[in-house]
Amino acid sequence: MGAQWKAKGKELAANAKGRIFGKLSKDIMLAARSGADPAANARLRLLVEQARKASMPKDTLERAIKKGAGLTGETVNFEHVIYEGFAPHRVPLMVECLTDNLNRTAPEMRVLFRKGQLGTSGSVAWDFDHVGMIEAEPAVAGADAELAAIEAGAQDFEPADEDGVTLFLSDPTDLDLVSRALPTHGFTVLTAKLGYKAKNPIDPASLSPEQLEEVEAFLAAIDANDDVQNVFVGLGD
Repeated sequence: MGAQWKAKGKELAANAKGRIFGKLSKDIMLAARSGADPAANARLRLLVEQARKASMPKDTLERAIKKGAGLTGETVNFEHVIYEGFAPHRVPLMVECLTDNLNRTAPEMRVLFRKGQLGTSGSVAWDFDHVGMIEAEPAVAGADAELAAIEAGAQDFEPADEDGVTLFLSDPTDLDLVSRALPTHGFTVLTAKLGYKAKNPIDPASLSPEQLEEVEAFLAAIDANDDVQNVFVGLGD
């Protein structure tokens, strides 16, 4: 959780999966502004691969690319906005939004943060590193994450989670480079994006079960907002 918060539990995960296509479509449309050819657009290429792995329908994927590239005659005006603040019990977080209407998103964020605290720009960002985040799983038995991280040029990695997924961290400018290199060192890339990793995540053991539930409920409500793309939280695993 020190990197990116994800819904826990089958019901929450199922609800989150129902929003994946919408979030991916926004990212794809934004990336396609720089060109509709994934071979010549590194950011779009990574997102197309991610969409295919998420089983996004081909027509949905193609429509998002064409719309973002301006090939449909429609105008895509998404604004990238970061909201900083605290969940209950002073847990820091960065909320990344893509919105076509800031006058709608800003008040919605203020309401959602009522049970926490919405901060000003820079009030929380200082405690996070801006990094490339690549989620990958072993493609071959015995693949060594530490060796792969070194050989691929990653700055660091986090041990595999319960699903066997390893998070590799890179310099933001090396995101595509590391993503391309990992498959040659035994790992299949699942997702690759820029994000925020907490420098000093709070130890969950310092919170009571009831307090952790409050934090989880707060994060779930934030993540459920249609304009929210990613939630990065300063809470250890």
